Amino acid sequence: MRHISELDFRNLYRSRTGAILGVCKGLAAFLDVPVYAVRLGVVVLTLFTGIWPMLAAYLIAGFVIKPEPVLAPDSEEERAFYDDYVASRKNALARVKRRFESLDRRVRRLEDHVTSREYDFDRRLHRP
Repeated sequence: MRHISELDFRNLYRSRTGAILGVCKGLAAFLDVPVYAVRLGVVVLTLFTGIWPMLAAYLIAGFVIKPEPVLAPDSEEERAFYDDYVASRKNALARVKRRFESLDRRVRRLEDHVTSREYDFDRRLHRP
């Protein structure tokens, strides 16, 4: 089990293969403890706090905690994109659109250069 100061809450995800919403399995993976221990803790808390408060807390956690990525992010940029996508798909789409427009501008500049007369002249001049 990790110490509380070592926890990075950006790595907290719901499991896609969990029993009910994947909250317990995701929390167990995040805390690096067995799943049965987390589930036992939830049952004990349910008995001591009452069914409705714990059920409400579980459902809120199920909707607030992001689902784990299908493929684990390889870089910080991929993690940032996934977090943006889960938080706001509109922002993620705008980010992809900006990236596409930037690449489109680069391709257009390259095409302009390759189809220019100077490029053709230089190519013919330096032909072996």
